[in-house]
Amino acid sequence: MKILAIDTATENCSAALLIDGRLTAREELLQRGSAERILPMVCELLTETRVSLNNLDAIAFGRGPGGFTGVRLAASVTQGLAFGSGIPVVAVSNLRALAQRALDDAANVESVLVCADARMREVYWGCFRRDAAGVAQAVAEERVGPPEGVELPAGWEQDSVAGVGTGFGAHPRLRTLYATRLAAVEGTLLPRATEIARLAALEFAAGRVLTAEQAIPVYLRDNVAQPAPSH
Repeated sequence: MKILAIDTATENCSAALLIDGRLTAREELLQRGSAERILPMVCELLTETRVSLNNLDAIAFGRGPGGFTGVRLAASVTQGLAFGSGIPVVAVSNLRALAQRALDDAANVESVLVCADARMREVYWGCFRRDAAGVAQAVAEERVGPPEGVELPAGWEQDSVAGVGTGFGAHPRLRTLYATRLAAVEGTLLPRATEIARLAALEFAAGRVLTAEQAIPVYLRDNVAQPAPSH
């Protein structure tokens, strides 16, 4: 299986290529300039691994939520690559990718509360639990709202729960609200294409793929929920 993944939803611009379980990746922290870097990253990966775009099984992307411009960029680039090569697309939640990164980093953590800074005094948030295979699975719909509206699911009282994401760094009140419920808090962790590629492989194997025109961003805020432009 060969899957290319890209992510520009945050300042962590990244690309990864998963070939039969082996990952090759590129990532750079960029406050701006992801539009100029993401395609060169893809080209570097394809050249290094000697894989052509047409030989890929799927292209995956971080579909959001995240920065409006970044999420739209990832969807647009994915659409362009997929249209040109005629291969399917896999959309992966950035919150889920971040949860997976947290689970991989801490074997003792069972559940993850992901809170990413959404600006406007809000956070994007979601709750994820480790399944028997170690994969992050959402236990509720992802949401956006004020930090005070974040809620842990019933039944998580006995879990070892990690809190991750820039929301914890931008909104210290989150730490106060859940200080007694979280085993650990990491307020700087960002999603990346590495986990997106791994999760996409599972989605692809289960047949959950999209066409190029279905590569649509997820913003969570209704006032900006519009499809990315077609190519």
